[in-house]
Amino acid sequence: MPQPSLKLAGFLLGLIFSVGILAAEPVVLNPAHPDRYVVVKGDTLWDIAGRFLRDPWRWPEVWHVNPQIENPHLIYPGDTIILTYVDGRPRLRLQRGPGSGVVKLSPRVRSTPLDTAIPVIPMDAIRPFLTRPYVLGQKDLDKAPYVVSFADEHIVAATDNRIYVRTIGTAEHNKYDVVRPGKPYRDADTDEILGYEALLIGSARLERTGDPATLYLLQTDLETQVGDRLLPVVQDSPQRNFAPKAPASDIRGNIIGVLNGVTQIGQHNVVVLDRGAEDGLQVGDVLAIDRRGETIPDPVTPDRFDEVTLPDEKAGTLMVFRTFPRVSFGLVMSATMAIHVLDRVHNP
Repeated sequence: MPQPSLKLAGFLLGLIFSVGILAAEPVVLNPAHPDRYVVVKGDTLWDIAGRFLRDPWRWPEVWHVNPQIENPHLIYPGDTIILTYVDGRPRLRLQRGPGSGVVKLSPRVRSTPLDTAIPVIPMDAIRPFLTRPYVLGQKDLDKAPYVVSFADEHIVAATDNRIYVRTIGTAEHNKYDVVRPGKPYRDADTDEILGYEALLIGSARLERTGDPATLYLLQTDLETQVGDRLLPVVQDSPQRNFAPKAPASDIRGNIIGVLNGVTQIGQHNVVVLDRGAEDGLQVGDVLAIDRRGETIPDPVTPDRFDEVTLPDEKAGTLMVFRTFPRVSFGLVMSATMAIHVLDRVHNP
């Protein structure tokens, strides 16, 4: 079975060639760039690239692969990134630090250098949003089993209670997430409903199939109610490796939500976009954020109904890390001013 690090190296090699073909504008250096930088614990590849480049996500275009270095796409604390030039164009190359990335493998333990290599983006900011069901389409709601009653004459249920659910006909899945349809996600331009927020209520174990089926609540964050939906837990490995790139198609959309409850959005906040996989967005796509210009009364004109719309202003950058059919989640990577719901996103 291919080692994860080899998969990553192959993926990034393909990315380097594809980005190089697609990018027409030369890579621009950060005016305050260093000549070299020693990687420290807590760094991300995005942060390091930002020290050297104006647009950190374009680092694959200037990354020099040294075939003498094992896994040259993986970077560890203690390594040194060095800026050089080839034919007048910038190149970043890697100088291994002492002891970096040395991991002994055994037949029983499949440890790899991925465990200690620095991530592309801060994983702690997005880890909670990688696997749980956060968006439900209308079809998902219509076909999902739902709670109809509770054991022991309860009117709501909590941890260690049993619930009755219509309908689970097979034992293909043993564990389920209990979710509740929340607010609709709407297209900011057309007001079309793109999906519904899925509020996680808890988890349950299937005890008996049927109509109704019986499930045991293993854990609950909120009281389970009649009408809550059940979604099977699928043991997929969450995405760990991200390769920033420009979208392959023209994307113009809007921020329609934020997942951590803040009103002013800044760096490393997770936002919801009204564009998804059906619009051509992919994991790793980088988008520019523009603060939407306000419409204000003209204070000079004698017409008291006269208004003027101020221009949009560049406000930051985000990277898409999870897509659904009609919406996506993005991590704000940089913010030059406060960002708000309904600000616009587009190709960088």
